Amino acid sequence: MEVEIHGDVAPGFEPVRQVFADLWKEIEIGASVCVYHQGKKVVDLWGGYTDVGMSHPWQRDTLVNVYSTTKGLASAAVAALYDEGKLDYDAKVIEYWPEFGAEGKQDVTVAQLLSHQAGLCGVDTKLTVEDLYDWDKMVNLLAAQKPLWSLGKDAGYHAVTWGYLPGELVRRITGKTLGQYFREKIAGPLDADCYIGLPDSEMARVATLNGPNRARKKPKAPANTNMEMPKLYPIALLNPSISPFKDACSREWRKAEIAAANAQANARGIATIYAALSMNGELNGVRILSKDAIDAATKLEVDNEIDLVTGRAMRRGRGFMLNTEGAYGPSPNAFGHAGAGGSVGFADRDNQVAIGYAMNQMQADLDASPRSVLLGRAVYECIG
Repeated sequence: MEVEIHGDVAPGFEPVRQVFADLWKEIEIGASVCVYHQGKKVVDLWGGYTDVGMSHPWQRDTLVNVYSTTKGLASAAVAALYDEGKLDYDAKVIEYWPEFGAEGKQDVTVAQLLSHQAGLCGVDTKLTVEDLYDWDKMVNLLAAQKPLWSLGKDAGYHAVTWGYLPGELVRRITGKTLGQYFREKIAGPLDADCYIGLPDSEMARVATLNGPNRARKKPKAPANTNMEMPKLYPIALLNPSISPFKDACSREWRKAEIAAANAQANARGIATIYAALSMNGELNGVRILSKDAIDAATKLEVDNEIDLVTGRAMRRGRGFMLNTEGAYGPSPNAFGHAGAGGSVGFADRDNQVAIGYAMNQMQADLDASPRSVLLGRAVYECIG
């Protein structure tokens, strides 16, 4: 399948356009990719369609649900709280949220909370998708929940529950929702097209997701397909079960603030935020974070430990994923977050590179997909 690719590529980065176009030979429906190098936008491309029927072209400003790529965006907002002196990563969560200390969680620090070490990858209560839209219900359930493992150094991916945890800290400290604070401190100043909680005015721009099982061509299975599923996996990812086509494309989902999984964004918006981070917090004269705040947010908390939910070795900072197995380029210091199905955003301060990728055809990946890895390799080959 061939589609027309739109947008701009700076001299020397033409190979990225070809790699992007080649994605439609496999399963791509619609997508965007954006790259910054040394604070300059060098790739800004989009193509394909916003719908499964391939009748509505993907536009320059098309948005799409980027699942856990949201976590990186939210982590930047939390870093802004640190920058303002309102949050201490080493403080206990109960200093800001006293009720959180129930069931033996009184010593959990903010850093542990953000790095998936709080034992709250799920709750004992059977949930519906509609429950995810009820902020008070979710934070009360999480505050009352007994940790699902003995607290210490172990980590387990909080696929959906994670967003409520920093989100409640933001609310307790500022009186604002995480989505509001994110727009005020991060996305707004940079004019980045990213939302956690989509306004009605932007609904018409959002592409329709297509789940992995509905792909027009069967995608290659991830390398760990035959790995035995950890017992916590269904607790973290299947309570509730979220349909990409039915649930994650609904107006209710898009309007809600599920800060672990429902940012609506495009590659340009994602890359713009990470471009600022790749330049130690400032882009085009606009500073969103200090270098110290970025250093603090990316401090190593989980070092290649086997995740109790995914069964994979992971490196984690305080909300951000740290580069593992070259998913975010060659620098071990690169950081960001990928989303289920394939979207990604990351920053590499060593090489001053930032990449954003967003698409509507999902693959069976929880982290960086083969598509984003191919695009990243092409970028670094161009840099030399």
